[in-house]
Amino acid sequence: MQKDSGVPLSALKVDGGASVNDPLMQFQADLLGTPVRRPVVAETTALGAAYLAGLAVGYWQDMADVAANWALDRQFEPAMSEEDRAARLRQWHKAVERSLDWL
Repeated sequence: MQKDSGVPLSALKVDGGASVNDPLMQFQADLLGTPVRRPVVAETTALGAAYLAGLAVGYWQDMADVAANWALDRQFEPAMSEEDRAARLRQWHKAVERSLDWL
């Protein structure tokens, strides 16, 4: 992600159904080598629509007002060794490469 965007990744904020899977979030933190932050409200698609509506009618003053509502449920810290991370990433890239020419 950092290589593609050119922006250093200090943490990854997650949401949605998969974000409630603790082992998956830990694996993400391990593979990325960066903290993964899950909010209290994991289903943020509907919440985002509500925030936009609230901004439109003046319920919230601005985006800072909306951002103040975000609350951390849990942060997953990287715990995988660099060697293990590199090995798993090599396996992932190998699997992706193999899947490209199936048809």
